[in-house]
Amino acid sequence: MSEEQSTVEDWTHGGSGIDRCLSFTIGGPWGHFRRVEGNIVKQTYRVIPRTTVAGLVAAILGIGRDEYYDLFAPDASAVAVEPTSGLRTMNMPMNTLSTAKGSMKTLNSRGSLSISFPDSTDNRQQHNYEVLVEPSYRIDLWLDDDGTYARLKETLEDGRSEYVPSLGLSEYLAEIEYHGEFEPESDGSGDVVEVSSTVPSDDVIPEEGTEFRMEKPPAFMTADSGGRRTTAFVSYSYSPDAEPLKVRGGDVETRKVDGRRVVFV
Repeated sequence: MSEEQSTVEDWTHGGSGIDRCLSFTIGGPWGHFRRVEGNIVKQTYRVIPRTTVAGLVAAILGIGRDEYYDLFAPDASAVAVEPTSGLRTMNMPMNTLSTAKGSMKTLNSRGSLSISFPDSTDNRQQHNYEVLVEPSYRIDLWLDDDGTYARLKETLEDGRSEYVPSLGLSEYLAEIEYHGEFEPESDGSGDVVEVSSTVPSDDVIPEEGTEFRMEKPPAFMTADSGGRRTTAFVSYSYSPDAEPLKVRGGDVETRKVDGRRVVFV
């Protein structure tokens, strides 16, 4: 990890400025959120990463690939993610084409604009993908940019999307159910409470019969000369059975949204 990268350990937004949020559920038959670690099997995160939520919202609004990172900067956005279905996976072999420079074909190379694409006549390579089966997540989202927030609200209300939403890979198409706009309520009680969303890893109170696991996916990105790079990661716990997790209210900032307790990151 470079000096410019950081790890967001047990960091939450803290609730400052979150006066309203948009809430929607995204789900589909399949999902794959590629883990950054290298492996023969292309593994997936179980919970949709914050960076993927940002890309999803950008796709809904038709914002360019490298044009939305500032909208989702730590002080300009807050996201809570709640798994709403059991997080099951299976391995699926896929035949793919190489995208290495030597395996690409180029059209209109003598003009001012050229297009490169994989050579469809080349031999396929088989890779094993770990994929999520029927994943579903409820997203609560706050954006500091009033104009983008208002445009997203209108788009969700109309059931529109500039680009087809997907769960990671573009072929894993997804459906979005909009729940509405809510005012998150501060929930500063020091009592033990149940939280529906993911929570910072060290704050879960273990409970017999309730399983929880931990992940550390990318959280924030920025554009650079090579396209984009990750600037920070976040560690959180989640229930693979989509059950609430118990935390002590005084240890982590929780908010009530539509009758549920969540943690914004």
